[in-house]
Amino acid sequence: MRADSQPLGRNLEREVKLAVPSDFALPPLTDPGGDVFAAPEETFELEATYFDTADYRLSRAGASVRARDDGWTVKLPGSMDDDALVRPEHVIPGPVDGAAPPPDALDLVRGLTRGAAVEPVAVLRTLRHRVRLRSSDARQVGEVVDDRVEVSAPGSREITESFREIEVELPDAATATHRATVLSRLRGAGAGVADPTPKIVRALGPVATAPPDVVVPEVSGQPSIEVVIRRAVAASVHRLITHDPGVRLGDDSEAVHQARVATRRLRSDLRTFRTLVDEPWADSLRDELRWLGDVLGAVRDADVMLERLSSHIDGLEHVDQAAAERLLDDLREQRTRAVAQLLDALRSERYDTVLDHLVVAARRPRLLLRIDDNDDRDVLRGLVRGPWERLARTVRSLPEEPTDVALHEIRIKAKRARYAAEAVEPAIGKPARTFARALVALQDVLGDHQDAVVASEWLRRAAAVAPDGEQSFAAGLLAAKERAAIREGREAWRAVWDDVDRKRVRGWL
Repeated sequence: MRADSQPLGRNLEREVKLAVPSDFALPPLTDPGGDVFAAPEETFELEATYFDTADYRLSRAGASVRARDDGWTVKLPGSMDDDALVRPEHVIPGPVDGAAPPPDALDLVRGLTRGAAVEPVAVLRTLRHRVRLRSSDARQVGEVVDDRVEVSAPGSREITESFREIEVELPDAATATHRATVLSRLRGAGAGVADPTPKIVRALGPVATAPPDVVVPEVSGQPSIEVVIRRAVAASVHRLITHDPGVRLGDDSEAVHQARVATRRLRSDLRTFRTLVDEPWADSLRDELRWLGDVLGAVRDADVMLERLSSHIDGLEHVDQAAAERLLDDLREQRTRAVAQLLDALRSERYDTVLDHLVVAARRPRLLLRIDDNDDRDVLRGLVRGPWERLARTVRSLPEEPTDVALHEIRIKAKRARYAAEAVEPAIGKPARTFARALVALQDVLGDHQDAVVASEWLRRAAAVAPDGEQSFAAGLLAAKERAAIREGREAWRAVWDDVDRKRVRGWL
């Protein structure tokens, strides 16, 4: 979110939409023998203007930007929880009369629009009949709305479409019993099956029901090399775009982590498939992904260290905790600066261009024409064999007490072999999956070791420039914990390596 913006209202919308016939009558919703009681009903009118790109990138992805009298709302793509559609919802202050969406609204969907112009696409006028539902202890456990919707083009009162739907909104306080009770009464009165289609998609019609820009292809049977490559590329691009809004909010460390993983995995996959794809094309994408991964990495590295050191502070004596917290203020400031640089990157034309290229790559990776007659599975198996053999040679050449740098190199090579195995798993199946899981365990042990090494070095430098003895002492206490973690990693990693190096795990190669 922009530094000068107002706070966004965040909510996780959970609702079940039900199709109903035109003559549907809303039944009594109070359950005298249960725990659902209907509040007085109310009816009112709503008018909403929806915004999208010319090719409906938002609607096709399951997102929306909406202006109503009560402000702006951005709904991001969601997922299904049984028959409920669950979507992140952000309410954004700003004028709505004849205005374009505010910068914060456009920022949240920029990963989907990729900088394309956003304009009004439809006006929805809704006659809403609402019934609030409460439990016996006065908690709100739901809301049923009967919406009659009329659609018109922006600037016109001519009705182009109309429909009716029932929505059951389910707050966190609603239990499975509350949910089942309400849905049972509605279906008993003639409501149909759940239909998660958003209103704007129904309003726009078939053009908005086309697939989103990035679709991860389903695989079955023995997928071809082309399908395997398309799936690997599309999965990482989809991951990056999915977590883009969370990164922009500035306080979602998991979103930053997942976006960084997306860039790293895709760079690794392009490297794995380099003999099967156009090399200049792949190298160009890898270069741009390196740039993006670096700005994501600066935030992610600060998050990891803050999480590690904060957990250690809890174990210190009370007198040392305050000094340790002051010590971490520099790290928090470092993260703040890194977030600002990351947001500048995400709001740049360069990032929009990178996303455009990635979307095209997810749809149509540039594959080379194969002239060999080798079986696809044999070719894919060979793509994993290379990184595995490089990893194995490096491990077997290590001295009894390898350096921290050498162990970090092992971790990097283990990650490459793991990503390669996961990329071909749709075609290879269980052997690749088992192999990848073993490498994950090795990567985790060596990753914790490397994080401890980095934290220990940071604490050494922080102690040297600390403004007082209390902070220097606290740095020493924290460094002692990190040195212990380094020793634990050194003692544990070879046993985990032996599990990877078993013939039953790697024999498929």
